[in-house]
Amino acid sequence: MRRSLTALAALLLSASAQAGSVSFADNPIVYFAVTDRFANGNPGNDHSYGRAADPQGGDVGSFHGGDIAGLTQQLKAGYFKELGVNALWITAPYEQIHGWVVGGKQQFQHYAYHGYWALDYTTMDANMGTREELREMIDIAHAQGIRVLFDVVLNHPGYADLRTLSEYKVPVLWPGHETATLRDYHSYIDYNNFDFAQWWGPDWVRAGLPGYPDGGKDDFTMQLAYLPDFRTESSKAVGLPPILQRKSDTRAVALPAATVRTYLVHWLADWVREFGVDGFRADTVKHVEPASWLALRAAATDALKDWKTRHPQQKIDDAPFWMTGEAWGHGPERSSWHDAGFDSMINFDFQNRAGGDWKSIDGVYRQYATLLGKRIGNAPRYDILSYISSHDTSLFPRDRLKHGLSALLLAPGGVQLFYGDESARQPGAAPVGDEQQATRSDMNWSSLDAATLAHARKLGQFRLRHPALARGEHRFIDDKPYAFARAMDGDAVIAVPEAQGALELKVHGVFADGTLLRDAYTNHTYTVSNGAVAVNAAGTVLLEKAAP
Repeated sequence: MRRSLTALAALLLSASAQAGSVSFADNPIVYFAVTDRFANGNPGNDHSYGRAADPQGGDVGSFHGGDIAGLTQQLKAGYFKELGVNALWITAPYEQIHGWVVGGKQQFQHYAYHGYWALDYTTMDANMGTREELREMIDIAHAQGIRVLFDVVLNHPGYADLRTLSEYKVPVLWPGHETATLRDYHSYIDYNNFDFAQWWGPDWVRAGLPGYPDGGKDDFTMQLAYLPDFRTESSKAVGLPPILQRKSDTRAVALPAATVRTYLVHWLADWVREFGVDGFRADTVKHVEPASWLALRAAATDALKDWKTRHPQQKIDDAPFWMTGEAWGHGPERSSWHDAGFDSMINFDFQNRAGGDWKSIDGVYRQYATLLGKRIGNAPRYDILSYISSHDTSLFPRDRLKHGLSALLLAPGGVQLFYGDESARQPGAAPVGDEQQATRSDMNWSSLDAATLAHARKLGQFRLRHPALARGEHRFIDDKPYAFARAMDGDAVIAVPEAQGALELKVHGVFADGTLLRDAYTNHTYTVSNGAVAVNAAGTVLLEKAAP
């Protein structure tokens, strides 16, 4: 049974904490930037390792130049601060395979610009920048109260591409491989050659190559998209993989009695220990056994605590390490993954429901608020991370972005903005067989949609001030126009996401008579009288207590 507005008022009166004391984990507002497609701060690193443009394939899958320095430029310009985000999720900045593989149906050269095809977890990818640039970016973000999250992969390294195999002298290539095209690429690799042992080695990965075990048939041991699968479940002690043994600039060193899991966890936690990375967004969660995620969470938690002890002036606060995970198809319900080291799981449910009318969206809000407010036994409170656009699915319809942004930024639980949703970035080319490439077009700095951006900024800043939106009790107020209240721990808001003109809003039980309210959308103030306020709406109403 839903509580009455009077019950909401009781929640406020019995508050035990003020909204300002709510932790990041209670109200994550995450901005996801595909670094290579966001902003080019240093054109000098655009063609590292001989990476080149792909005019024949329309540059769909090549590196476009975005880097850590570009993120820093936008941090300095206040771009993220103005959006109200409190975390910046970036693609993995560690070194990726150097060359390209065949993309789509032999349509484009596909490089690892997205950070999902690791070569060396211990070094910076030169296209992303330097360690010094990364340190500067994180320090500036922290100074603005913005956490930095790395996208990480524990399931697989990158493909065996021609350029990397050649550079590190894995003797499995046929003469003339330098001239390979999209159509004859694989004919230059001797897939029957046992010298493939000089690549990652059979103790490290399943790869279905000579001397290597084949991928399994379950989620944990399968080869996802034909990628080599890390043997993270193995208890066998291993040395450094052969390819890193011959890589002169690696920072990887042999660890005593270490398993594959030990190495990967150690390498990823080192970024936290050195730079103060605040959290991870973990890729392909359901393809790695829970024990590995728990090990990563424990190591990263210790590493961040250590970094904060050594950098008291650079830390935001003493909040622990935070992790969100991507398990394909995961919805808003609590799952066993929340017990595997994850504070939050990415919510695939919301994107397809955010485009509905407000009556249906209110049902979504009510469902999420109810689920997130439940306690199951002694299990800790859990969270989700909802989105309206994703690099793995599709972009929200560009002609309805204001609606989508309102639906998202007023939703219960954590939320994730995908770069360009706030600015009406248009999709790119969608090659057959890999249509998701369309979601990763370059950020539209020269054509920002001013009205959409202003809308996103007002919503984002309002959400940042009000954790009740993420964690509060949800209450339907009216349907014409749609209005709702949310309240928790001394924090209360009323929102009318699509409204125009003169309105009388019922606020009884949420705000007392005589209370001075501010509409954060227009900056107009109103006084509550007879349990209502008369407002003049300009597209959206966002009511909060006015500052004294």
